[in-house]
Amino acid sequence: MMRLAILISGRGSNMLRLANVVATGADQTQIVLVAANKPCQGLDSAAGAGLPTQLVDRHDFADKSGQEDALAEAIEAAGADWILLAGYMAILSASFVDRFRDRIINIHPSLLPDLKGLDTHARALSAGYRRHGATVHLVTPALDDGPILLQAALTVSRDETESELAARVLALEHALYPFVILALAAGDLRIIDGNPHWRPGARSIELADTTISDVLKKTVIWP
Repeated sequence: MMRLAILISGRGSNMLRLANVVATGADQTQIVLVAANKPCQGLDSAAGAGLPTQLVDRHDFADKSGQEDALAEAIEAAGADWILLAGYMAILSASFVDRFRDRIINIHPSLLPDLKGLDTHARALSAGYRRHGATVHLVTPALDDGPILLQAALTVSRDETESELAARVLALEHALYPFVILALAAGDLRIIDGNPHWRPGARSIELADTTISDVLKKTVIWP
């Protein structure tokens, strides 16, 4: 059983998508905690879905270190094996990342290493990018860095708006993130000494959730 803690700061759309997929494979994965660093819609949605939740508000602590210690203790108390960042809008300290080394995963709305940081869709359009997408990667102390686990890409239309591009990339995220987690749970993806190793034959994307399969067959970029 792969026990997951999901960290959020906003509406939690990736968290809810993960929860829906996990629910179909409950014999392999379990969400043991959804935690947020501020009151947010996603935390309410998680509670409404029957998931265990906890608010570890940065404003309740004297400093960032105190908040991260409390967050780490909540994750450990829940017995989580993996930490999934799903719109967690805070940069984790090196000490927190080291505490959970090779056990923190993030999804970022760009094809890393391009467009690290915020406002990726606006920056992609401004720079005239013809290719954009999403990346699932292991978290290291450096911002939006770490070994890439899997990516999905799309072609940017010349006349689309930032909101339209953001919506299309979010659809990629909603397929890509669950697929990576399912692959980890099934043993198709393993993390060895901080590096991803995909099982030979794992590139056949045939899942019960056809939304994931149909999206990734057209967009996935294998490492």
